[in-house]
Formats: sequence, structure tokens, C-alpha cells
Amino acid sequence: MSERCDALLVGAGIMGATLANLLRQLDPSLKVVVLERLPQLGRESSGPMNNAGTGHAANCELNYTPEAADGSVPTGKALAINASFERSLEFWSSLVEDQQLSDPAGFIRAVPHLSFVWGQANVDYLRRRFEALQGSPQFADMAWSSDPEQLREWMPLVMAGRRLDQPLAATRVTRGTDVNFGSLTRALLKGVDLRLGQQVLGLERGGAGWRVQTSAGELEAPFVFLGAGGGSLPLFVFLGAGGGSLPLLQRSGIPEARVYGAFPVSGQWLVCRNPAVIEGHNAKVYGKAAVGAPPMSVPHLDTRWIEGKRALLFGPYAGFSTRFLRQGSLMDLGRSIKPYNLLPTLQVGAKNFDLVRYLVGQVIQRPKQRIDSLRDFLPQVNANDWELAVAGQRVQIIKQVNGRGSLQMGTEVVSSADGSLAALLGASPGASTAVDTMLEVLQRCMGERFASEAWQQKLKALIPSWGEELGASAERLAEIRQRSNGLLGLSA
Repeated sequence: MSERCDALLVGAGIMGATLANLLRQLDPSLKVVVLERLPQLGRESSGPMNNAGTGHAANCELNYTPEAADGSVPTGKALAINASFERSLEFWSSLVEDQQLSDPAGFIRAVPHLSFVWGQANVDYLRRRFEALQGSPQFADMAWSSDPEQLREWMPLVMAGRRLDQPLAATRVTRGTDVNFGSLTRALLKGVDLRLGQQVLGLERGGAGWRVQTSAGELEAPFVFLGAGGGSLPLFVFLGAGGGSLPLLQRSGIPEARVYGAFPVSGQWLVCRNPAVIEGHNAKVYGKAAVGAPPMSVPHLDTRWIEGKRALLFGPYAGFSTRFLRQGSLMDLGRSIKPYNLLPTLQVGAKNFDLVRYLVGQVIQRPKQRIDSLRDFLPQVNANDWELAVAGQRVQIIKQVNGRGSLQMGTEVVSSADGSLAALLGASPGASTAVDTMLEVLQRCMGERFASEAWQQKLKALIPSWGEELGASAERLAEIRQRSNGLLGLSA
């Protein structure tokens, strides 16, 4: 049985959901189909226990502002991530105003974002970071303090019982967010043609587009999706399947895929089960990552809402699994290694010995060691209040750069030369930048349509700051943020 569509999106997580919704907003006549191998939406990297939950705006994540060799703190990445998340807020605000998204509190809440460090060297770094970011209107509302009394007001549980014989400091942004990307995914995909429980088995070029063969659902025969005819778009395929994107990209055979390999990292959380402790903390408090730790392993004590209930998590603790998805196969890593990426993969292993050592240490650590790391954030922690839970699976990019393997710590869009296929690889900051990232996919793959006056006008209506430099004007930024304050339930 065969079927034709204009765009086939593989993976019903936040990326595929965002792209499907954008296509619907920009051209409702397009036939868009979303495939998901699981029987439910947003259950892998977008799920609330599998995702950081933080609306990543670079308010508190110190790995976005690494200290340079000369002691300076470059802010370019932080500014870009902050602007990207603001555009996500604008897009969601437009959908709420248009009543396409209901009950914003079901997927987003305002939660202060804090960076907290101890030790003179770390305090000095945080001060330089604060001063560097203060130069932009985007971070003008960030507060700094090394006063223990002020820190107690900001994070009482973190300061309770803490020794004061070493320097302490924190920065705080009150306009931080907690985002349940699983709930948001389900909301964005309402009304979209979804095919749940179907896995891609075949992916090859077929005529003007792609032939995509899927597995049979419980009640449906397999489909072969073909490019649409009649002068419409050829079939466009987006691979937004999280850790499952690389194997599909390799299966496509496009030459652009041959420079990539992958390195999977699993995670775990300590989850609090004491309601009194949960209610006593209202912030996302991020610290500094251990030497060699991957970005998603930055320790944080994290207030979040999961299925409408307030929760408190600490971690994540990294681990290692050869699966590319939490519900994947132990053969995923082995199957991804090809003759063209074997040497780069080995080079990355040799070059990143600190990371390998860190992961080994995380895998073999005992429960007491996990509680000891939590005690750095909660000096009066009671181990009986916490239990270990499995978090999500992430796949870091290994990319050939100048003939050698390099471990990439961000996300990357890969597209075919003709724009008929695109894939998203990598992890952090991921979900928070979904709107910007999917706009990049559209710009690469649907260039003429994307540049058309009709699409540009619609984008400007959906994202009023579209085409503007967010930090260029404090007055304009305040105007943009005042609108999205309604989404967050904040006063104007």
C-alpha cells in the first residue's frame, strides 16, 4: 500500500512537533505526516523525566560560558541561546493567543534560575561571568550576591546548615522557566496526521523524493510514502528521532552523513519523595560540571512540574549504555560504526580520556557517593528522602573535522544537497531551541518558499522579533518580554 505526502517527519518529540506545527502555520495546504515508533507521543528525550526541563536561556548553565585561557568569559553562545529561547516563547505565546495552545501552565511555569558556586576560584569566575553578561540587555535583570543572608533568601534549603568558612556566590534570574516538553509536544501535535507504532524500515531515493517504508501498525498495513506530484513539493523527510536519527541518516546514503559518528550517554536522577523538602525549594540551581563531564551532566537541584505535580530532582548522574534511545537496542552503537567513522570514533576516545574516566566513575559509583554529591547542594540531605530513577538517553555527535574525529557538544542540522532530507543530531541545548532549529531546517530545505513574502509575513506575525537582533535595544526587548510574561503568568 502506498501513500503520498508533502512532508514526512520521523519522530513525535518536541522537534518533530515544532516542525509540524510551523508547516501548518506557514502553509495549511501541505500534507504533513508524523511517524512515531512508540505508541505514545514525546516519551523519549522530550519526556519530563528524560529531559532537563529547564527552559535553557543561558541564565544559569555555566557550560555555555566557559572560561577562556586568558581568564575572560566569552558570552556569544549564551547570548545566542538566550535569543533562541525568547523566540520559542514568542511562538508559544502566539499559539496561546490564537487559542491553538490552551492552559500554558500545563507545559510552562516561571521558576527562578540560579548559578551557585563555592571556592574562591569559582566565585571569581562567576563574578567575571556576571559582569560580562551584564553588558547585554538580555541579562540586565540578572542579580549577583556573595552575601549569605541574601543567598538564604534565594535558596533556603541550599543554605540550611551550610558552612560559611569558604567563599560562596550565586547569580539569579527570576524570569526563568520550567518546561514540560512532553506536554508541549502533545499540544503542538493536536490535529496533525500521526502514525503511532510505526517504525521506518526502508529509506531510499525514489523519483522526485524519497521512498520511505514503514513497519505495520497493529491494525494497519505497511505504507510506502512517495513524493507528492502535481507540481507540489517533492517528499521532504525530516529525521527528528533523537538518538535514532543517526542510524536513519546513515540509511539514507546521502554523502553528508559520512562525516558523523555518535557517542551515547545515559543518565539518572535522584528524585525527592518528601513533600516538605519539595515545597521548601523553588528554583533551578545549577553548579559547575566536573572535569570531563558532558554538558547534560551539569549538576543541578531542580524544581519542576511533572504531569501537573511539583517535583524536586537532582542530577543528572551520567552513565553509559550502547543504546541510542532509552527504549532502543543494545546493538545501536555497534551498528552505527561504519568504515568511514571508525577511525574518528577511536580518535575521539583517545582524545577525550577525561570524559571516559568520568563516565566510568559515574557507572561504578555507589549510592553513598551519589548522596555525597547531592550534599554539596543540600548540606542537610536525608538519604531516605531520595530514590534513584532512570533519566533519558543522549547521543553526542562525533564529527570529522579536518580529517580527525571531534566530539561535538551541541546540536547540528544535517541536510542533503538538494534539501529533500534533513536530520537533527546531538543534544544540549536541544528542546529549548526547537523553534529556531526547525526554522533553520525550513530555511535550508525549502529556501524559495521560506524566503517568499507570504511565509516571511506569517513568521513575523508568529515571532514578532523575527529578523531582529534581540539585544540591540533594551526597549524593544522589554516589549517582546512583556508579551511573553503572560505565557509565564508573570506581571507585566
